[in-house]
Amino acid sequence: MQSIQTEIAELSSTLNQHNIHYYVDDAPTIPDAEYDRLMQRLIELEQAYPQFKMPDSPSQRVGGLALAKFDQIMHLKPMLSLDNAFEQTDFDNFNKRITDKVGGVEYVCEPKLDGLAVSITYRNGMLERAATRGDGSVGEDITENVRTIKSIPLKLRGEGYPELVEVRGEVFMPKAAFDALNQRQIAKDEKVFVNPRNAAAGSLRQLDSKITASRALGFYAYALGVVEGESQPMAQTHFGQLSQLKIWGLPVSQEVKICDALDKVYAYYQDILTRRSELAYEIDGVVIKVNDIQKQLNLGFVAKAPRWAIAYKFPAQEEMTILEAVDFQVGRTGAITPVARLQPVFVGGVTVSNATLHNADEIARLGVKVGDTVIIRRAGDVIPQIVAIVAEKRPDNASDIVFPESCPVCQSDVERIEGEAVARCSGGLFCEAQRKEAIKHFASRKALNIDGMGDKVVEQLIDKELVASPADLFSLSASAITMLDRMAMKSATKLVAAINHAKTTTLARFLYSLGIREVGEATAANLANHFGSLEVIRTASIDDLLAVEDVGDVVAQHIKHFFEQSHNLEVIDKLLASGVNWPAIEQADESQLSLKGQTWVLTGTLTQLNRNDAKAQLQALGAKVAGSVSKNTDCVVAGEAAGSKLAKAQELGVKVIDEQALLAILQG
Repeated sequence: MQSIQTEIAELSSTLNQHNIHYYVDDAPTIPDAEYDRLMQRLIELEQAYPQFKMPDSPSQRVGGLALAKFDQIMHLKPMLSLDNAFEQTDFDNFNKRITDKVGGVEYVCEPKLDGLAVSITYRNGMLERAATRGDGSVGEDITENVRTIKSIPLKLRGEGYPELVEVRGEVFMPKAAFDALNQRQIAKDEKVFVNPRNAAAGSLRQLDSKITASRALGFYAYALGVVEGESQPMAQTHFGQLSQLKIWGLPVSQEVKICDALDKVYAYYQDILTRRSELAYEIDGVVIKVNDIQKQLNLGFVAKAPRWAIAYKFPAQEEMTILEAVDFQVGRTGAITPVARLQPVFVGGVTVSNATLHNADEIARLGVKVGDTVIIRRAGDVIPQIVAIVAEKRPDNASDIVFPESCPVCQSDVERIEGEAVARCSGGLFCEAQRKEAIKHFASRKALNIDGMGDKVVEQLIDKELVASPADLFSLSASAITMLDRMAMKSATKLVAAINHAKTTTLARFLYSLGIREVGEATAANLANHFGSLEVIRTASIDDLLAVEDVGDVVAQHIKHFFEQSHNLEVIDKLLASGVNWPAIEQADESQLSLKGQTWVLTGTLTQLNRNDAKAQLQALGAKVAGSVSKNTDCVVAGEAAGSKLAKAQELGVKVIDEQALLAILQG
């Protein structure tokens, strides 16, 4: 029993120390997986021997029983708010009031965290209680929830701390945790949070502390409150007291700095403002405090704010405005994106008149209509977005946002497959908005493989209006190509020859080059081998397409939509008229498909066969050539320097042959 009690005590101490290394010192000493193993061992022991559970056990951070309501707590010392400065003149006036009364001062500058202010009391080094700010005099008892926040020590570190220490700080939700939380909320079809501040406040005020524990909240201490029973004198500067808190194991922002001159204060403000979007947490300004504690006492308080501190606010990142209209833009891959046209509003340091609405699912989630009053958010250089509507301000004439049925650019049908969030233009070969991507794909190595037709060449051809569709490539002259940058006649002539050479291809490559959604190399080959001709594929029904190997409902709909667009058919006809051709496909005799239904994998370097040729020949015998080994793999061909795929095949007992054996099968 003694050994169990000792192990529990050692595990508790070790895990608490690792929390301080991670959250306070910013220098973790073990991997997360090892931390999790130690925690799991501690929980198992505490469940088996609850009499040995330590009062500062880190296992308390998982949350306890839900509360019926929050109790009220009277603060030992009022928690005051801060006066605000919005312009430099506001801070200049603040500084003048300070210096007029106490002379020259040194300031401490720190980020103004956008979260929830809390008070945490430690008695004899142990966390005793925690409360929200409330009205400044009375707050809510959130002790059980605060215990779940890993960056807050349950026991102070070291020795020499007073009998009673009240710590004040901000609970916040890091940006990454906020994004992850909203993704989980969306997945569960539950309400999302507008911003990290709301998420932090909502998480900290949960009656069920297990919910709080799941929300990955953070904490930074920013001041000492009441201190009783000091064993040694406390530091007489604000910065010194923050340093003392850090020694005791409480996290303090690394951005806190002493500024001994006004120009340094202004420089600090500008630096933090510039780096605002790079910080791991949201801030809405800078807090500037007189460093000398005695001067703070001399300055005193006014109303509910100290005279010795001020919040120098940043331009707001959220504002309200009116959604006046919605336009639809077509992206380079055909995605139809709704763009909100707003009544101009100043937010995040700029005037915003447009914001993204992403897609139809996001519009439905927000419940937004044209005419609504909406909350716009712009953080750093992020594209402004609508994060919520103000429902009570909705006018009677508010109207639904209706997606177009045809592309705003080329009038081809707009396609939205059930289960997909994004609607897309189906006129991929013709649509001006998709032109560059369509031609880059058409000329790529696995498609028509036009040697020398790189991305920059394609972009110049389109920008100079020499090409409007893939068919136009085949009417280019060398003299026209010399209009491109760094393209002399010799290079231009060589490119024309490559274009003409690419006219002779295969039906599978041609189908792949068209850029039909979800139709990759393997599907294109299956379509070609199954139907045998382009004309049959163009007129195939959904049921016909579903009969092709690896073609499911979604792919079949994409293919059907593509060939229903007259614009796409016009481009295909022009390609055929320009001389694009391929050898006829002889329908394979079923008796010749010796590998039909089998899955093969190629790995390593083949010395006598090109990898693509080997793949094509295997497919011609009916095999499916996969990129990874599984229990369903029938055979693995291992060339030279075969690696993990060979090891996986041996582990699963899959048949393995070498290149010579493959050649024998193909020749046989």
